[in-house]
This record gives sequence, C-alpha cells and structure tokens, in this order.
Amino acid sequence: MKKVTASLLLALPLMSSVTLAAPDDGFCQPKEYQMALRYQQQSAEVMALQLQAYQFATQRIIQILANHQSDKKPAVVLDLDETVIDNSPLLVRDVNNCHDFSSWDTWSDWEKKGHPTLIPGAKDFVDFLTQRGVKIFYISDRFQENKAATLKTLKQLGVPQVSADNVLLYTEAKEARRESVRQQNYDIVMLVGDSLADFASEFKNKKSTDYQRDLVKQQAQHFGNDWVVLPNASYGSWSKAELKAWDEPSK
Repeated sequence: MKKVTASLLLALPLMSSVTLAAPDDGFCQPKEYQMALRYQQQSAEVMALQLQAYQFATQRIIQILANHQSDKKPAVVLDLDETVIDNSPLLVRDVNNCHDFSSWDTWSDWEKKGHPTLIPGAKDFVDFLTQRGVKIFYISDRFQENKAATLKTLKQLGVPQVSADNVLLYTEAKEARRESVRQQNYDIVMLVGDSLADFASEFKNKKSTDYQRDLVKQQAQHFGNDWVVLPNASYGSWSKAELKAWDEPSK
C-alpha cells in the first residue's frame, strides 16, 4: 500500500468504515512545521507585519519620550531571536533533515556557526533609539556560554549598543534580568519581543494557551502601548495546542 501522506488524510472522507494504514518508516513528523516556516520565512505578510510593528514602535517611542518625566534614564528591552534576528534557515534545515528543531539540540551550534539575518525594521528601530539617546538592552534566552559568538554576530550585522553589559543571555528568568535593568536606574519604557514570555513571567510556556489568552485580555492595556509583539509562526508554547474544528449541526 502507498504511504498515506498528510494531504491525503485531509482529502479522505470522514467515514467510520474507512481504515487507514499506519504511516511507514518514511513518515517525517517534523514536516508538519513546513507551512508555518513558509509563512514565517517567505511570506510578504510577515515582512509587512514586522515593518508595521517597528514603525509603530518608533512612533510610540516618540510619544513616550515627549512625555517622559521620570528621573530614571529611559530604556527599551528587546528579545533577539525572531525579534531582531531571523533564525529560520536553521529551522528549515532541521525540518529538511526530518529533525524536530523544538528539541533545541541544534541551537547552540547555530549560535556559534550560523549566519542569521536581520528582521525587517529592526535595524532602523534600534538605530533610531540610539540616535535619541535611549539605552537598549537585549534580553534573550540564547546560551550564556555562547555569548562571545552572539556578540560577534550582532556586531557583524551592525546592531548598535552591543556589549557584554547590555546583551543579557540566559542565566536566570527574563523577569529577573529585566529587574536587574531597572535596578541600574533605568526606566523600561517599552518591551519588544515575539513571545509573550518576553513581556511578563506569567506567560511562561508551561501555561495552557487558554490561560495565556485570558491573560492577554487582562493585560490588554499594554499591547500597542509599552509592549510591541512581532509575529513568529515557527515555534512557541502554542505549537502543541489542540485545534478546534467546526462541528456542523445535524439537519
């Protein structure tokens, strides 16, 4: 019997009498990520959303600085992966090799040897912040042991304000690292990221998507105000969530 592909499964009628053969050894589960990766890496829509997010963030920063009255120095915190830099070539390579990139066992090698590119709009935004005298902190869960490689990559891409002091990689929770910025007499006026955990610890990935969606409602006042979210269809805590189908009413 021929291998049953995912597209064939979708095309089959929903009949209880149909018996499907189990996929053979050639079945590749990670191929399920391909549609999301096409959208994230290749779609003009994602590029438009990225540019839109950073253009909006720029306009919002102008407003914030015009009304900033704190004695503390203004600072903006950005995530790195899928916020400032695009790592999709690694993910595509892993899927092409039928390797599940969500195990993150290939990420360290990518940090040391890979060549990410800039997310559209990111460079203009961080350059604008630098011109306006706003301090930037890059808070990322990249591996601390690869910090020298990450600093080198960012500098090669022309990202400003890159140093050991303001690129804060994984040592403790992001909220603790954000708090360490505040303790340096900085007022964090904006957070920019692609995952909700980049904004508040309550969104950590062990929470259900229903919990997170409820929390988004509770925190709605932040979005478009001091939180700016970038699109990332490649990975996230939502990736194992169950889909909800239309249950057609019986006639």
